[in-house]
Amino acid sequence: MATVLITGCNRGIGLELCRQLHERGDDVIGACRTASDELRPIGIRIIDGVDVGEDAGVSRLAEALGNQAIDVLVNNAGILRSDSLETVDFDNMLEQYRINTIGPLRVTRALLGNLHSGSKVAIVTSRVGSIEDNGSGNNYGYRCSKTAANMVGVNLHHDLSPKGIAVLLLHPGLVATDMTGGTGVSPADSARGLIARLDELSLASSGEFRHAEGYTLPW
Repeated sequence: MATVLITGCNRGIGLELCRQLHERGDDVIGACRTASDELRPIGIRIIDGVDVGEDAGVSRLAEALGNQAIDVLVNNAGILRSDSLETVDFDNMLEQYRINTIGPLRVTRALLGNLHSGSKVAIVTSRVGSIEDNGSGNNYGYRCSKTAANMVGVNLHHDLSPKGIAVLLLHPGLVATDMTGGTGVSPADSARGLIARLDELSLASSGEFRHAEGYTLPW
């Protein structure tokens, strides 16, 4: 049984990760701004009031955890503000950087004392952050924030591997959530793939960018 902490757990992929990991017997801690009616009945420990884009929210998380050891940290919280070249809003763009890029770094740094040799850190990023794979343009804020999140993950890989902590960048697929307008595979199917990738993560595969289905994605 592993102790797993998941951010952005009140809906979508995060909610499904909590449900499936709890059902298989892991000790799951969900961090979110506000617990949803769907999250509460699962039976996990919930730490709310956690906005990964703010120092105060992440400090609240660290304080609530105390000395609790974390075996797997899943940085899942994220936002999408669709845009085009004509409609891009730079404040929205910065907001996506604050949550999608800086958020995982802020959380991981704050919880360094809870991680240990053998721990795993994941960032749920996106294939649309791939420069090589970009064949459509648009979504400037989201794409750029996820590209930068990938760099955060690779940096964490280099800094944490000597401590025995493996890091993985994960694309969940196009998932039918509120964020995508209900288009894509089910959150349950995506979560199963993400869990499989977390289970197989080791120091030997640390620093990779993988699809939930298992294959490596281009940077």
